Amino acid sequence: MFAYYFMLGVRSLRRNPALTALMVLTLAVGVAASVSTLTILHVMSADPIPEKSSRLFVPQFDNGQVEDYTPGEDPGDMQMSYPDAANLLKSGQGERRTAMYGVPAAIEPPRKDMPAFSATGLAPTRDFFAMFNVPFLHGQAWSEADDARGADVVVLGRETAEKMFGDANPVGQRLMLMGSPFTIVGVTDTWAPLPRYYKLIGGNRFGTPEEFFIPFSTAIRHETQHAGSMSCNANRDPGFASLLTSECTWIQFWFETRSAGDRAELQTWIDNYAKEQRKLGRLKRNAPNMLYNVNEWMEKLKVVGNDSKLSAWLAFGFLVLCLVNTVGLLLAKFSVRASEIGVRRALGASRSEIFHQFLIETGVVGVVGGVLGLVLAFGALALIGMQSKGMANVAYMDWQMLGLTFVMSVSAAILAGLLPTWRACQVTPAIQLKSQ
Repeated sequence: MFAYYFMLGVRSLRRNPALTALMVLTLAVGVAASVSTLTILHVMSADPIPEKSSRLFVPQFDNGQVEDYTPGEDPGDMQMSYPDAANLLKSGQGERRTAMYGVPAAIEPPRKDMPAFSATGLAPTRDFFAMFNVPFLHGQAWSEADDARGADVVVLGRETAEKMFGDANPVGQRLMLMGSPFTIVGVTDTWAPLPRYYKLIGGNRFGTPEEFFIPFSTAIRHETQHAGSMSCNANRDPGFASLLTSECTWIQFWFETRSAGDRAELQTWIDNYAKEQRKLGRLKRNAPNMLYNVNEWMEKLKVVGNDSKLSAWLAFGFLVLCLVNTVGLLLAKFSVRASEIGVRRALGASRSEIFHQFLIETGVVGVVGGVLGLVLAFGALALIGMQSKGMANVAYMDWQMLGLTFVMSVSAAILAGLLPTWRACQVTPAIQLKSQ
């Protein structure tokens, strides 16, 4: 009977075509608005590295001044000073550790026909690539010895490498970076996690990935200026050497543990580390030392802001308004078929059969509305993506949201059709037959 009722539903679309088109369009617009907004929220809030998110931790120390400090207040800044970053790198804690900061640089390609160009990269330690599952197209990360001596080596992003060398393997070649010759040791494959959870501070959280990577120690040796934010709670002398000994926070740090259960052990270690530093006259606020895993870190920094959540709620409110309008249109559509229902009831059709028939017909409306809603959602995401490159990275439809679009449209149509269908079942056959 389902196939028969489904065919009846398809045929019913041709009855009152203007009313049917209005129903389908109302449902499609509501679904498109809610799905496009929910899609962006889904991409922005999804776990970017689910296989490791519970084992990657950001430590936070409050090294601010005691003056005007109220115990318990949020320190605000989430980065780390160089003394703390250097100590944590030497600590041996966790399975892996990395400190990093953004670095701008001028790249001079070995090709004479290509001019120098500006690029933005990252200066992490070797562990960065294994910690965040960075894939390699050519070569590999630099060695521990390169980290230790601050070697002039570089890992290029795929787009940067193809820009200068095409499809050729550039490993072993040299290029001028920041005015010095650097040896290429690797090329990363396409890698663009959204959001860029590993570096949420001082950059576009949904922007393009880094164009190159150099060792953290190399950037320090070259006194490379950072690309990002910096917070200094006290005056310091000018110069890079003064920055390295100051309490200015400008470095981001990550630990990777062997299991999520090692978090307590790591927390104990950083608490003991803070106690030792206080004995040396640092970390005077004696504030709690924090550890954040990936999802907690994203929540702390409000990757998904309240305005995004509010937009999603408003979109669903608009969907509810569209459903209310669809209910009214279905009531009008079914009311003109009262005589048909009366005849069917008189011929022996039960109320449940009438209910099933009309509910399946509303499902057909939902399927058509879902197809149209999907087209409108793709269009809406394309328009949103045109606003900026960052929005283009999050305004796309995945298979999960594609399935949700159809489920939402059919469910919304069935939900909207419950009242009209119930009203249709209440038709009295005798009254309708007398009126014929």
